[in-house]
Amino acid sequence: MNARFDVTVVGAGLAGACAAALLTRHAGIAAGRIALLAPELPAPLPANAPPELRVAAISRASERVLRAAGAWQRLDTARVSAYERMRVWHESAAVDSAAALCFDAADIGEPNLGYIAENRALQRACIDSFRDAGGTLIQSALDHLVIGQDAARLECAGQLFESRVVVGADGVHSLVREGAGLSVRTRDYNQLAIVATVETERPHQHTAWQRFIRTGPLALLPLFDGRSSIVWSADLSEAQELLDCDPDAFNARLETASALALGHTRLVSERLSFPLRSVAAHCYVAARCALIGDAAHVIHPLAGQGANLGLLDAAALCEAIAAAAPLHEDPGALWLLRRYEQQRRTHNVAMDAAMSLFQSGFAAARGPGAWLVNRGLTLVNRSSTLKRVFALQALGTAGELPRLARKLAA
Repeated sequence: MNARFDVTVVGAGLAGACAAALLTRHAGIAAGRIALLAPELPAPLPANAPPELRVAAISRASERVLRAAGAWQRLDTARVSAYERMRVWHESAAVDSAAALCFDAADIGEPNLGYIAENRALQRACIDSFRDAGGTLIQSALDHLVIGQDAARLECAGQLFESRVVVGADGVHSLVREGAGLSVRTRDYNQLAIVATVETERPHQHTAWQRFIRTGPLALLPLFDGRSSIVWSADLSEAQELLDCDPDAFNARLETASALALGHTRLVSERLSFPLRSVAAHCYVAARCALIGDAAHVIHPLAGQGANLGLLDAAALCEAIAAAAPLHEDPGALWLLRRYEQQRRTHNVAMDAAMSLFQSGFAAARGPGAWLVNRGLTLVNRSSTLKRVFALQALGTAGELPRLARKLAA
C-alpha cells in the first residue's frame, strides 16, 4: 500500500471511530481520503444477548455528536436505556434522606438526563457509519510512526502510507503520542473499578444511583432489561477480595456497599476490572498530529464522563480540521490543530480536577467532614437553581461546546 490520506485516525475505540465518522460527513474532505486503523472490529451484539459488561453514560451533548456522526440512528433502541433521575449520597446518610442529592430531568423540561448504552454497540455503529460513508478502513495495528514536515508516515504490517494529519485515538498507551513526542502526567488512584451486571429486588426506576463510601464510589446504572450495571471503585486490597470471593460473598458485600438502595442484589455476570488513574497529556497537538480520548486524558469514572469527553474531543477536532478547506489551508497546520487543543484541554483538565476532588473529598469525609458533606448536599437539594446547574452538567449541555454538540447537524 502506497496510499496518501488527508486524515488517518489511529484507534477504533469509541472516540476514534466517532471522529472518523464525523470527518467523513463534516470535514469538507472526500470520505475516501480519510482512513481509520482498526486492528479488531467489534462483533455485532445479537438482539437477545445479555447486556454487555462495559457500558457508557451518554449525555445529551454526546447524543448529538453521535447523531451527527450517523451512528446514533444505527443503535438498537431496545438495548438503550434512558435515565431520568440521578441520586447521589454519602455513606453517612440514608438514601432517602434530605442529604441524598436527587435531580430529575423533568425539573429542567427534558425527557431524560442521558442514556446507558453498550460500548461495543456504540463503537460498531460509528465504524459502520464510517464505512458506509466511504471512509477507508484499514484492519491493521500501527507499528511505527514518523512525523515529517509534509506528512506523517505510518507503517502497518510492513506496509507504508502517508497522511497529512494523524489522529491519536489509540488509548492510554498511545503509540501516536509517543511518536509525536508528547508527554503526559500520570497519577495512580491505587484503585480498581469493578464492572458487572446485577439483578435487584426493586426496579431501578430509570435512575442512576451513586453512593460514596470510604474505599471508593459505587454506581448502579439502569440497563434496558431491568437489570443494573455496577461500577464499583475500590482500593486495591478490597478490590482484589471482591474479584476473588464467591458470588454469594460478593452479593453480601455489594448489598452492604449499596445500603440496599434497590433491595437485595444478585450477581448475574462475570466480574471485570480495570485500574484507575488520572492521565493528562501536557499538549494535545504537535505538527500534523492531534490526540483525542484516552490518548489525551483519562479521569476517574465516578461521574461516568470519560466517554463523553472523548466524543466532545472528536467533535471539536472535526470542526478544527473542517476550517482548513474554506481557507485553502493544510489540514495538518499546527495553528488549526491548536484551535482544537485550546477548546478541549482546559475543559478536560477542569473535569479531571473536579473528579479527583470529589473522589478524595467524599472518601475522606468523617465526623465533622461527613456532616459538612451532608449539609452541602441538603442545601443543594433545597435550591432549584443549584439543582438545575447539576442537571445541566449531567446533560453535558453546560459551558462551551463544539458546534456538533450544540445542535443536531444536518
